[in-house]
Amino acid sequence: MHSTSEVGHSRNVANLQKLTEQVTVYTLYNPPVPNLTVANLQSLYSTATAKLSEVEDKRNAKKNAIAMRKTAFENLKPICTGIINRLEILGLLPDTLDQAKSLNYAIQGGNKKKTAPKNSEDDQSSISSPISTSRQSFNQQAENFGILLQLLETIPNYSPEEDEVKLVNLKPYQESLVNTTQVIDQTEAEFNIKLIERDQVLYAEETGLYSIAQNVKKYVKSLYGATSPEYTTVSSITFTNKK
Repeated sequence: MHSTSEVGHSRNVANLQKLTEQVTVYTLYNPPVPNLTVANLQSLYSTATAKLSEVEDKRNAKKNAIAMRKTAFENLKPICTGIINRLEILGLLPDTLDQAKSLNYAIQGGNKKKTAPKNSEDDQSSISSPISTSRQSFNQQAENFGILLQLLETIPNYSPEEDEVKLVNLKPYQESLVNTTQVIDQTEAEFNIKLIERDQVLYAEETGLYSIAQNVKKYVKSLYGATSPEYTTVSSITFTNKK
């Protein structure tokens, strides 16, 4: 479902077409300003319609990239849990196991509690406050997973039989996680550019659709008068300014 603002952009474009059709039948409509001519209004409508379509195309591309990232990351946490379960039975040095668990904890996303030092005058005044240690952004998860794989490469007896936790499979999987986040960055950048281009066409000072529509109304008012049915008709065609 489109947001209210997105519906407003589409309504502005649709109402430009309605305004154009209306002034086309006014016999006195012959503006001295080029951008108010019927031909220019029709051209502006075509351009604005194209920009709306381009925005939607890039919006959908971004949504698809987000969906692909979600799918790619779905198995990350279970995979990391399986890795830790395997490491716990290998008899590793405590520091190595702790490092692996710390990376897994960051990937899983959790909260640790940091306890304030006890007050020597009143032990009951000690306060336990949760301090978030979650690093839940997708980029950070992929980064921590990469570090975990580097750690696994230093463990000679890490040789699981299960395909999903074999290093030979984990490395390309980690690369796919990085790639999906990069695709989102790319599609978001392209989407933002199209938003800028659309807003320029619709809302630029003097040359944007909104300004031109207001000037069309003013011109009709000057031709037929403020109380004329011609002006009343076009003045009822509403446009909203994003700004």
